[in-house]
Amino acid sequence: MKKKTTLIMMRHGQSEWNKQNLFTGWVDIPLSKEGIDEAYAGGAKIRDIPIDVIFTSSLMRAQMTAMLAMVGHSSGKIPVIHHPRTGKLEKWATIYGEKARESTIPVYCAWELNERMYGELQGLNKDETRKKFGEEQVKIWRRSYDVPPPDGESLEMTAARSIPYFRKHVVPYLEKGQNVFISAHGNSLRSIIMDLDGLTKKQVLELELPTGLPVLYYFSDGQFEKVV
Repeated sequence: MKKKTTLIMMRHGQSEWNKQNLFTGWVDIPLSKEGIDEAYAGGAKIRDIPIDVIFTSSLMRAQMTAMLAMVGHSSGKIPVIHHPRTGKLEKWATIYGEKARESTIPVYCAWELNERMYGELQGLNKDETRKKFGEEQVKIWRRSYDVPPPDGESLEMTAARSIPYFRKHVVPYLEKGQNVFISAHGNSLRSIIMDLDGLTKKQVLELELPTGLPVLYYFSDGQFEKVV
């Protein structure tokens, strides 16, 4: 049996628009003060788990969460965002000092791990939207599996990008015996968990991921085992 590796997934801490009860989606909003505290608290729960590589979405609230969660990590290593295939930004960020390079953890940002794009709901207050369109219609937009909001994405559409990215780019690190930390969003992570746990379309709609709370899996011999 191969060595078990660990997958850590964490939904970003509360954002400023979460706090204001606004639909956020792909709008690039930072964490609130409460979200910053959640990121630190989530990091404290994983501080003694070795981490070899970090993945985040392209949105700052997920990136902030990853960086803040690693501040108190027992390894003392520093997360460094890598920019593959970006020309000068990739080449000019080369680390030549061997000791400095060994003291870092690579971070890769991917739009495929972004939150659901909420289309024309982005920036609208959730309560006011319910009053305008009706409780039932907003519930369908938010909680159905395959019905998107106007000009937005459904959970099914989110899964169609997040799961292939996870399989192609994240799983190979686990297969090589490396531990992975993913900082992303409620819907992109729910879709990945749906795949890992074999959840039905109905079951995934009932899955709630608290902000700033790590979810752990062990990986060995091609199989994922949820850590309860």
